[in-house]
Amino acid sequence: MTGTFDTILKGGTIVNQDGEGVGDIGIKDGRIAALGSLGAEKAGETIDCRGLHVLPGVIDTQVHFREPGLTHKEDLETGSRSAVMGGVTAVFEMPNTNPLTITEETFTDKVKRAEHRMHCDFAFFIGGTRDNVEELPKLERARGCCGVKVFIGSSTGSLLVEDDPSLKRILSVIQRRAAFHAEDEYRLNDRKGERIEGDPRSHPVWRDDVAALQATQRLVAIARETGKRIHVLHVSTRQEMEFLREHKDVASVEVTPHHLTLVAPDCYERLGTKAQMNPPVRDAWHRDGIWHGLAQGVVDVLGSDHAPHTLEEKAKTYPASPSGMTGVQTLVPTMLDHVNAGRLSLARFVDLTSAGPARLFGIACKGRIAAGFDADFTVVDLKRSETITNDWVASRAGWTPYDGVRVTGWPVGTFVRGAKVMWQGELTTPSRGEPVRFLETLKP
Repeated sequence: MTGTFDTILKGGTIVNQDGEGVGDIGIKDGRIAALGSLGAEKAGETIDCRGLHVLPGVIDTQVHFREPGLTHKEDLETGSRSAVMGGVTAVFEMPNTNPLTITEETFTDKVKRAEHRMHCDFAFFIGGTRDNVEELPKLERARGCCGVKVFIGSSTGSLLVEDDPSLKRILSVIQRRAAFHAEDEYRLNDRKGERIEGDPRSHPVWRDDVAALQATQRLVAIARETGKRIHVLHVSTRQEMEFLREHKDVASVEVTPHHLTLVAPDCYERLGTKAQMNPPVRDAWHRDGIWHGLAQGVVDVLGSDHAPHTLEEKAKTYPASPSGMTGVQTLVPTMLDHVNAGRLSLARFVDLTSAGPARLFGIACKGRIAAGFDADFTVVDLKRSETITNDWVASRAGWTPYDGVRVTGWPVGTFVRGAKVMWQGELTTPSRGEPVRFLETLKP
């Protein structure tokens, strides 16, 4: 085949649904135009990828970029800059902003703020509440909407729907897969006395494994009753993983790098409130249970749950300190380090971060390296060893719980619809993010 391309990625090891192999990728008008040996073709730019692995663009399906209302922590530009610096090509962003993203007006405003200002492509969750139930069937079909998000347990912000009748109402009216923060609010309230002032090690004691399991069990029962699909975010317990493996027909599963990497009580003793998340990082028994669920195929996707707060806010005395940490930029290097350590295969990583999100949420033309698909790529050097530092993190929050951690496996290039957005640690293209398209809403 001969022709002219805008860009050719030359000689990289392409990792895809059909395995791994060295080859070239021709890009034209933001799409993948050809795969194979493109030696005779001309291109506006040819990029040498020899010795590098070219992955389908990593999609982070859970981030909090804090805009509008909380932009002293993060905004859509800084959060997406952090994303592409870490090899992430698209993000799904959460609705617990100020004002909450729960109306057509607030949702449309967020899309307007993001378009051609974010560095990566994007989709936004619409928040599900008791008050907007009747509007959700329309809102979940909006351009750039990835679905409905509901908080069963309270976390950052004021979104909360803790009772079964309200949850049933929400699931009854919507059609797309809905995502849930599953911690039982009633149990959290009952156990507030378990918190020890000044001791974040008590965080997983208060927000215990029972609170997580009870909420997830309730959620699955309601999903079965209503015949709807649910997505359980940031699963943090062994018991949830064992329960959810029996309910994969209605429930999909997300896990996070921090629940796979950090472990209590060590993380609280080293990092203090910087390790404070909802749901919490737990002990090795739970972490091993999550890894087992991942190995058994129970886990569908990885999400960073990037939830930044300033260092000043995190320095407050527990439990006045907010829960959340940065994560979108460290997702790829942290997980590639696990790949190099033999804890999961590169193919499984690709499934969790590209093919899995595309399959789960019905993303149009992303998640695979295939002719006709968007030219989204995460280019990585599997052999490169680097130390993660706060200075490297592009988030406005300016810190990471992995500061000083040495990893093997590093993102060296981020391509979004054919544009070389990041290369070798430098932003190389102005922001041009656009809404992710979904098969269920191609025609609103």
